[in-house]
Amino acid sequence: MKLSISNGTSFRILVALSVAHCLNDLLQSVLSASYPILKNDLSLSFRQIGLITLVYQLAASVFQPVIGYYFDKRPSARSLPTGIAFSLCGLLSLAFADSLPWVMCSVFMHGLGSSIFHPEASRLTSLAAGGKRGFAQSLFQVGGNFGSAVGPLLVALVVAPYTRHNIAFLGILAIIAFMVIMPISRWYKERLQYIISQRNAAASANVQRPLSLRLTVCSIVILMMLIFSKYIYMASLSSYYTFYLIEKFDVTVQNSQVLLFVFLIATAIGTMLGGPLGDRIGRKYVIWFSILGAAPFALAMPHLGLFWTVATSFCTGLILSSAFPAILVYAQELLPYKLGMVSGLFYGFSFGVAGIASAVLGRMADIHGIEAVYNVCAYMPLIGLITYFLPNLKRKNK
Repeated sequence: MKLSISNGTSFRILVALSVAHCLNDLLQSVLSASYPILKNDLSLSFRQIGLITLVYQLAASVFQPVIGYYFDKRPSARSLPTGIAFSLCGLLSLAFADSLPWVMCSVFMHGLGSSIFHPEASRLTSLAAGGKRGFAQSLFQVGGNFGSAVGPLLVALVVAPYTRHNIAFLGILAIIAFMVIMPISRWYKERLQYIISQRNAAASANVQRPLSLRLTVCSIVILMMLIFSKYIYMASLSSYYTFYLIEKFDVTVQNSQVLLFVFLIATAIGTMLGGPLGDRIGRKYVIWFSILGAAPFALAMPHLGLFWTVATSFCTGLILSSAFPAILVYAQELLPYKLGMVSGLFYGFSFGVAGIASAVLGRMADIHGIEAVYNVCAYMPLIGLITYFLPNLKRKNK
């Protein structure tokens, strides 16, 4: 039994969700990009910056599966506008916060908006996908990737040359997000009663999961270990790649940013490819290739010159980034009537791992040097070997 009214794919809704994801993640990325400004304005220590990050990660990561579970039980067409409203309030509050407690309250609201948006938008992406769930998740995810990349650029252009109060002007993007989301909410509201009836019918008919409870739990654990390996390595590149290039190859700051953009472009392309490939050949094979296939490039990169370092970073980003859409859709297929909880669990876990990994890797770089980070993280993709133990859902469904 499927949670959709028809087998057709609603491309208009999928594009709108991708745009909304872009705007949401753009607003979320404003926070970390504003850290230097906050530090100077409020005379914060690095420990206090770490505390702000902890509060944000708590709101943006830990709450995601909880909120997803809540809306699984009580679906609402108002969920997405509510998420954007929290992000907008947090952003406006951050622009005028003049104390550490005020800043922490602001970032908590900001993070809570993300916790509401991601599981709910991912659920709607699945509902609008028809028979192209991998493609739909890739399209949704690439919107978020683009927004995360653009956010720091907007802070550099709109906020940094002026005052922190200019963060409030970025609230215009939240208003645009509202305009994009309203048609999605109307579409969801029209289908909500049908979705609830389908869920109730599934409960009364005791619809079975595709796997036993033991295999389902084991598969979820394996998928989370793969997310762990992927996001530790991705954090090493997204957070410290520019420092690595500057220290090892003596490139300028401007050139290091250009070379980082090469990596980010690769991740966008890989994200877009991973989902459709999963639709065509099966999620397990894409997951297997995406994690383990990056290992040769990751292991080689610390020992190469500048040109081949950039080339391998492109290949690594392209291959690794194709994993998340396939992993998320595989998890949703394991628990088809808990889409919000599953989506929140994996988005929240990936955000949490990335945040913690950035802090740990930064400490490692302080003690052992930036090159040590890449010598150690190069082994992370080898965890992809455990993909062997994932059941092949495509085969089981035949």
